Amino acid sequence: MALPVRFGLNVDPNTGGLAIAERITAIADSTGLEYVGVQDHPYNVDFVDTLTLITWLAGKTSNVHFFPNVANLPLRPPAMLAKQAATIDVLSGGRFELGLGAGAFTDPIAGMGGPRRSTGQARSALSEAIDIIRASWAGEPYQYQGSHYEIPGARPGPRPAHDIGLWLGVVGPRAVRLVGAKADGWSVSAPYVPPTKLPALNEIITAAAEEAGRDPGTITRLYNVMGLITPNGRDAFNGPVERWVDTLTTLYTEFEMNTFVFWPSGDRERQSQMFAEQVVPAVREALAGVTARG
Repeated sequence: MALPVRFGLNVDPNTGGLAIAERITAIADSTGLEYVGVQDHPYNVDFVDTLTLITWLAGKTSNVHFFPNVANLPLRPPAMLAKQAATIDVLSGGRFELGLGAGAFTDPIAGMGGPRRSTGQARSALSEAIDIIRASWAGEPYQYQGSHYEIPGARPGPRPAHDIGLWLGVVGPRAVRLVGAKADGWSVSAPYVPPTKLPALNEIITAAAEEAGRDPGTITRLYNVMGLITPNGRDAFNGPVERWVDTLTTLYTEFEMNTFVFWPSGDRERQSQMFAEQVVPAVREALAGVTARG
């Protein structure tokens, strides 16, 4: 059975936009949205640290869950990242999920002292990191020896307050297999993975999950949707509320995506409010009707 539809808002970690970040987060928290996502590019001079920002925002909210969209693995050693994630989860009362990426921008990563990895090396490191993070969250001492990471004798803690979702921000077919085989979710963006590419990649995820003896219906399939809510329709991600309702309903019923995070391309606070108060209730109502008829 498909997961119920869920929604979130994007918050940017701009140093000069923290007040806006706080207000957009409050919109998500007060309107019943499930998630707030924050991109993670530590090498960006205009960005504050994503995990610290999430901790600050979590302390100002009561309901919404947070996730890095997605955490930069090459600059965040997995054993330490697991501890940070578990700590935020404890402090927030179980409201943290971990989006994780292999690191797409090699030059700035290397500029901060991170490893310069090929595509295959990055994918292999991501797979190892999943194992390390899960071992850390289990709360028992462990050792790990891989090609990219060596953990001689970890004594992890604290245990997370809830079962943290581990969502991968990957787009290549080989990396996408990791989602089905080892992860809890997939986080991708419409500009990089347009709707026409979703069926083939979702098929890979489903097949990998089934091969691993996992239920593909439990996997979060998160789509970051960029655009604007406008009176006049231009395309699937720029148009009136009705266009957005049709787009997101179709992505859920026909393209297997079950979570949508809105990244307005302008007028962020007002657009976020419109999405939360107008688009989301209408999509929920439309999908409730589909379920009732089914």
